[in-house]
Amino acid sequence: MSGNGTTRILVGGGAGFIGSALLPTLVEHGYDVTVVDLLWFGNHLPPGVKVIQKDLFDLQKEEMFGFDAFIFLAGISNDPMAEFSPSKNFIHNAALPAYLAYIAKHAGVKRYIYASSCSVYGYTENELYDEEAPVTCGYPYGISKLQGERGVFQIQDDNFSVIALRQGTICGYSPRMRFDLIINTMFKAAMTTGKITINNPAIWRPLVDIRDIVFAYLRAVQADRAMSGVFNIASGNYTVGEVGDLVKMEVEKLAAKRIAIEIKHIEDYRNYKVSIERAKTSLGFQPIFSIRDTVEDIYRHAESYGDYEREEFYNIRTFKKIKW
Repeated sequence: MSGNGTTRILVGGGAGFIGSALLPTLVEHGYDVTVVDLLWFGNHLPPGVKVIQKDLFDLQKEEMFGFDAFIFLAGISNDPMAEFSPSKNFIHNAALPAYLAYIAKHAGVKRYIYASSCSVYGYTENELYDEEAPVTCGYPYGISKLQGERGVFQIQDDNFSVIALRQGTICGYSPRMRFDLIINTMFKAAMTTGKITINNPAIWRPLVDIRDIVFAYLRAVQADRAMSGVFNIASGNYTVGEVGDLVKMEVEKLAAKRIAIEIKHIEDYRNYKVSIERAKTSLGFQPIFSIRDTVEDIYRHAESYGDYEREEFYNIRTFKKIKW
C-alpha cells in the first residue's frame, strides 16, 4: 500500500469495455488506480484517472514499483479477432500476460488478477463444468486464454497471489459500448430491424452482466492475501434460444414494439455451462443481475448510441484497421 494506506492498482487494458465499467467502481471504493492502454477505442474513463497510453510490452518493471495489484484486461477479446490474426492473438493473449506477471512479481506487486474466459472449456455435452473440468477448446482464442492462465500461474507463490477469472460472455452497458456480444447484439437487432435471429437455439452459454463482472473484480481485489486460484464467473447459464426469447420479451415491454424471432440451425463449436460455486464460496461473489436486468440497462442508455453500426461498437472492425 502507498504511504497513506491506499491500495494502488495498475490496470492493463483498462480503457476497454470492462475497464470503462470497472474503473468508476474502483475509484468510488477509494482505490488509487492507473491505466495503461493503447486507447484503440478512445478514453471513456472518469476524469482524474491517470492513463498512460503505451503498448504493454513496453511496460518496464520500474513502472510497476509501488503498486499493490495488477489487473490484466488487455489482449485479443473474442473469437473473430483471434481468427483474423492468430499470431497476434497468441502473442497478446498468451505471452503478454506472462511477461507482465513476471515483471510485476519482480517489482514487488503482491496480486495479479487475470481476465480469463470460459471459452477454454470448448464443447461439452450436458455437463456443468467446474474449474477442475477438462479444458478442450481447439480454437485460437480459447487456447491462448488458457496459455495466458498457465503462464501467469507458473510464477505464483506465497508472496505473489494470482487470481484468474474465467468469465462467461459479458453483456450489458459500458461507457465504451459494444454491440458484438450476444445480448447486446440481439438488443441492437431488435431495436433496428424488429427481428432477432438465433443461429442455434440449443447451445448453452454462461452469460454475465457487466455489473456482476465489476463485483467479481472487486471481490478479487479485496480477497485475502493468501488467496490464489481459478474461478468461473457467470450470472447464469442459458440456451441461446432462451436468451432470444428473454431479450424479445424485454424489448417488447420497454420499447412497446413487436419483435420477431428467426430460428436457424447452424452448427456452433462453443457449447458449455459452468458452475460458479467456487467463486461464491471462496471469493464471496454473488451474481445479482438477470438477462432482463441487462436488457433494461442497455435500453436505459439507448439515446447515447446514435448509429448502432459505428465501427467502435465492434471490436473486429476496429482491429482490422489497426496498424501494428
